[in-house]
Amino acid sequence: MYDPTAVETLSPLKPTAPVARPRGLGLTLTILSLSIAAGCAVQAAFGPVQEFARADLDMTDLQMGLVQGMAVAIPAGLLSIPVGWMADHSNRVRMMLVLAVLWSVGAAASAFATSFELLFAARMLSALGLTVVLPVAISIAADLSPPDKRGRSLLLLSMGKVFGLALAFALGGALFGVLSARSEPLFGMAAWRATQLIFAGGSALLLLPLLLLREPARQEVATAGAGFRASMLALWERRALLAPLFIGQITVIMADASASIWATPVLMRTYGLQPAQFGGWMGLVLLGSGVIGTIAGGLAADAGLKRGGGRGLLMGAVVASAIGIPAALFPIMPGVLGFAILLTALLLAGTATGLITATAIAVLVPNQFRALCLGSFVVVGSFIGFGVAPSLVTIISEQVGGEGALAPALAGVGLTSSLLSLIAFALAAKAAPRRT
Repeated sequence: MYDPTAVETLSPLKPTAPVARPRGLGLTLTILSLSIAAGCAVQAAFGPVQEFARADLDMTDLQMGLVQGMAVAIPAGLLSIPVGWMADHSNRVRMMLVLAVLWSVGAAASAFATSFELLFAARMLSALGLTVVLPVAISIAADLSPPDKRGRSLLLLSMGKVFGLALAFALGGALFGVLSARSEPLFGMAAWRATQLIFAGGSALLLLPLLLLREPARQEVATAGAGFRASMLALWERRALLAPLFIGQITVIMADASASIWATPVLMRTYGLQPAQFGGWMGLVLLGSGVIGTIAGGLAADAGLKRGGGRGLLMGAVVASAIGIPAALFPIMPGVLGFAILLTALLLAGTATGLITATAIAVLVPNQFRALCLGSFVVVGSFIGFGVAPSLVTIISEQVGGEGALAPALAGVGLTSSLLSLIAFALAAKAAPRRT
């Protein structure tokens, strides 16, 4: 059985010289951050215009749920572990370039899709920037700075994701409003299609700085390590901790993914708003919840670890998931202000629990199978969170009242997911070792 107080035997590392601060570190991190922002933006830019795409292609809510959910989950489920392995064994800068070209092509293809099937395939390509590229960028950034300064280096990459998602809603909604008001359609396209094409062009321009990057030397390279089977057995021995931690984070992703995908249709159907009216403040909601949630999660994890070890670390996730329970009721609030406040609280809590969960894995799981654990989280979490939850909302709404029942169905899925996450994180905290 796994003894949380036992001393782990780590695989040896090649001796490496102290990592000096390379010239142009700030520029390199900025280029990586811009690339992440572009990848996230081309995926999220479809959100503000999805109702118009649905009407144009005569799609059902279930089909749109698949386009926005399963199209994200499939590349994450299939590629997260292989891409992670390739990032450990090949040129990562070239991988970034290839992935960036693919997601830009996916965004452009979305503008020309003429059926549900073609749109689904295009959204799968564009999802690479949201689901797959971040681990590659983190791997590059980690080799550019010593371990005690990596947190600050990686913070800029995390901010790239937050700003990309926020920019997609703010700029996407405003751009759609301008294009809709034109007397002559831009490029002869519907406004939602032209919006996707413009985002694809912007992403392609942001590819150019990647050509300036060079592959950094790898640090802390293991000379030996546990095999796949031994690593899986080691994770199985920690199932009392990892199983509820998995469930807690996956149910948080379910609530957050459903909220992010279906917020736009609810705002249009229930509150009668258009993208130009809510794109700006929705961008602020995504930006504020991302920045504040990241900072709050980091502070809570550090403070909890210092005071109570592994159990203290996870208490922050328990508190955040508890906040998510009332916040999940945002779709059925009587006014837009209440909608915005509760949605912000839900996404903020989800961001905080995500960071706390990642910190818990980094602290409580030994190095030689930590990446395998993180990869498994991405695969399972993306498939259920993005693949199952959004479609579940549409299935429930169709059973209880059709398209008009989308708001209560979304609230029901979010509320149930948040309750399950609270229970799971409480069990994980109880199983976590007091000493790390």
